[in-house]
Amino acid sequence: MNIYEGFHCHPTVCAVGNNYQIIVPVKFQMLFCVKVGDRIYYNHSNGIRISSAEIQRVTVPAKELDREKEYTVICKKMIERKPYRSVVDQNEIRITYSFKPIEKTEGINIYQIADAHGYIDETVGAAKNFNKDIDLLILNGDIANASDTFEQVITCYKIASGITEGTVPCIISRGNHDLRGKYAEVLVDHMPNRYGNSYYTFKVGCIWGILVDCGEDKVDSHEEYGETICCHEYRQDVTDYIKEIIDSKKYLADGINYRLVLSHVPFSYKTKAPFDIEPEIYTEWCRLLKENIKPDLLLSGHLHEYAVSDFGGKYDTYGQPCPVIIGSELKKSKITNKIKEYTGVGVVLNKDSAEVDFTSDKGKFEQYKVSYGIPE
Repeated sequence: MNIYEGFHCHPTVCAVGNNYQIIVPVKFQMLFCVKVGDRIYYNHSNGIRISSAEIQRVTVPAKELDREKEYTVICKKMIERKPYRSVVDQNEIRITYSFKPIEKTEGINIYQIADAHGYIDETVGAAKNFNKDIDLLILNGDIANASDTFEQVITCYKIASGITEGTVPCIISRGNHDLRGKYAEVLVDHMPNRYGNSYYTFKVGCIWGILVDCGEDKVDSHEEYGETICCHEYRQDVTDYIKEIIDSKKYLADGINYRLVLSHVPFSYKTKAPFDIEPEIYTEWCRLLKENIKPDLLLSGHLHEYAVSDFGGKYDTYGQPCPVIIGSELKKSKITNKIKEYTGVGVVLNKDSAEVDFTSDKGKFEQYKVSYGIPE
């Protein structure tokens, strides 16, 4: 399907809580809404339709879109917004996208991209070399190299567009590089979020998950940040949220077959200085997840490596709560600094174990089998 001239790319259907946030970056001011079934959902602020946003976002109940299996984006160009009688182009654009909810209970194909750092063609190529129909796309942080320009901010949507064309659910998390640049302080307006928070739970089909956001990767006082970071307090808020979710026990609801944890930073692993931060908090996260939620897998990136972390092994410092899959890898030429190869990770969820496929844009393929849970 061709991309509408007013969009930078196809919409991305982002899973947040029990809803989908349908998000699309736009090239000019417009009125935007989404029709699912017989109901129209608007992008509005307390009843005022939003026309000035660079990112148009509409929230729809997941159960409605899962049932209808299609959605229609509706937009009209805003010519002039005035206190009275705003001028709107009456040429209404309607584009219908098919949607594939997760209905199967095993053989669920997930692909994760992390640490893309602005490379679009290479990351899309790695996903296509997974050679499976993707049911869920995960963009797990540092998709751009910073959040200093609008073009950088929308990199995640361009990658999602190239892989899904708006037809399957997607989960997008922040990485530490996303906290840098002038757009970082308004990033919440440009990314999926729950009431302004970039940590939240999600449910897609029989998969329940929690997205845990570590924030920056060095202490708040590090000179690199120039006094713009307060992530220690933010991580304490994340701890409180994990406890809140444990108390709710929503992860034990009927119909949930798999429980995932997503985090750009593999927080069960202590890296070398100056990245060796928050041992108490990260140990607490691991303990809370292991003793209560008992997740099947933790997917992360950040290290620019790909690996499956064994219990008690190299990447298990703080008592990892489940098998940890670390991916992806960005190889650059030491001479030209240009990208040589990008490797992402595909995960196929089956009843008792997962198939983990590391694939690259150059055709590399490595496969592992990972059993869920903590070994006895």
